[in-house]
Amino acid sequence: MNMQDSNFQYRLFSARDIDRLPTRCQGDPDEIRDRISRIGASAMMVFDGQKHIGQLQFRPYVPNTVSPAGLYDPLYWMDFQGYATPDLPRNTLALFCYHVGQTDNTQDRDPHYFGKGIGLSLLDKTLEWAESAGFEAVIAKGCPGYRPIIEFMGGMPSDVYRKKGFKIAAVYVDQELRSIVERMNWECAPEKASEISVCIRYFSF
Repeated sequence: MNMQDSNFQYRLFSARDIDRLPTRCQGDPDEIRDRISRIGASAMMVFDGQKHIGQLQFRPYVPNTVSPAGLYDPLYWMDFQGYATPDLPRNTLALFCYHVGQTDNTQDRDPHYFGKGIGLSLLDKTLEWAESAGFEAVIAKGCPGYRPIIEFMGGMPSDVYRKKGFKIAAVYVDQELRSIVERMNWECAPEKASEISVCIRYFSF
């Protein structure tokens, strides 16, 4: 764990949390309960004392997933837009979005918790749990390494996944993200800033 956030507490999101902690982007309550019953959790959470300050959401990987609303639906994180992914084990976990600074069930974020290594620790804790839970692989969508895009998407840069033992199976330009980059006038080249990586890590048993 990053020493900057060594006083924070981490634990899994369980069924008893559904009605009292943030569930934004996790789906409706019945969907969350179903996922928890199948794999034991639906997110890794982090707390500052008793206050919820973030979570990394995940789901069992479903090949050929298509997001019904592109970047604006949670299933975006498992939609690789037709780009070939290698044959993955049936027991593969898909990482979804990071909600660092999330103190309630809205889209608002508390910037006090940015830059403290919380996202990295959420990833580390989730990988530890996934391996101990018997998952054979983890798949994630790596974002471009531009801060405005990372914060907008709620994702993790591809380079972070590389450092955590993930292999890059494919890289493609997300045209919807490119149009957003152009519209927002962020100071980055739209083509490079909209590159998405298919990141995979296998566990050896």
